[in-house]
Amino acid sequence: MSDWLISLEGTEAGHDLALGLAVMAAFLHAVFGALQKGRHDPWLTRGAIDFSYAAMAAPFALFVVPWPEPHMWPIFATVFVIHLAYKLLQAQAYTKGAYTVVYPVVRGTGPLFAVIGAYLIFDEVFTPVQWLGVGVLLSGIFGLAIYNLRYLETARETLKTALALAIITGLFVALYTTYDAYGIRATADPFTFLAWFFFIDGMAMPLFAGLRWRNLPNPPALAPLALRGVIGGVIAFMSFGAIMLATRLDKVGEAAVLRETSTVFAALIGWLALRETVGPRRIALMALIAVGAVIVEMGG
Repeated sequence: MSDWLISLEGTEAGHDLALGLAVMAAFLHAVFGALQKGRHDPWLTRGAIDFSYAAMAAPFALFVVPWPEPHMWPIFATVFVIHLAYKLLQAQAYTKGAYTVVYPVVRGTGPLFAVIGAYLIFDEVFTPVQWLGVGVLLSGIFGLAIYNLRYLETARETLKTALALAIITGLFVALYTTYDAYGIRATADPFTFLAWFFFIDGMAMPLFAGLRWRNLPNPPALAPLALRGVIGGVIAFMSFGAIMLATRLDKVGEAAVLRETSTVFAALIGWLALRETVGPRRIALMALIAVGAVIVEMGG
């Protein structure tokens, strides 16, 4: 399968596959975010998810895929640090604001910086139409942020903090998107990178979650949390794995922007599953983010 995937790099078929992978990653990442923001403490949920996908990845990393080349170990160390900072920031943002407030800003801020990073690292250049799409996407993001600041009543006292954390988290989304693309391109077999990424990346958050669980006055039962962790681990494989493969097959900037159609899925999940009030104006602003992503794809 690795040989087949590598043969598609830079081809029209590879572009089409990358498009499908990016959209799939968008939907699954919205589900992933809802799992973390669900009824369990987001720190505990993230710890359970990370433990699950590290355990699932371990046998593949150790016994199935080719062993990483020596130059990959510093790359894995950097990836670990970047993703850990992202997860700590995101968990803190979710404790301060509603899912439909935090998620669109996090996912929408990332593409602008990812496009810039793709230009600096991979020499990718956007057309004027694609930059128009980025502008439409950003107008939806900042319009949503302004709307939330003016009208949202839930968790009002922590709203500004939640938005600030969301923007900073978005910067780390761009950083890990760009650096992950660099990492998966630096190894001969992309599945080596994926297996070792999930194995290494899942080691830290379970420790934070374990300490938090012990210090809670009424810690939740472990069985439901573990089940959510297993479900989240499977979704993480499919979501993060899909976007990483997309960035190897095609342009990093386009994949990063297309993934942000997840904001539309997030709005629906927040309304249907989490019972959060969304409203037509906020839905329209979230849809504007998705329209911007579509313009980027069509203008390429």
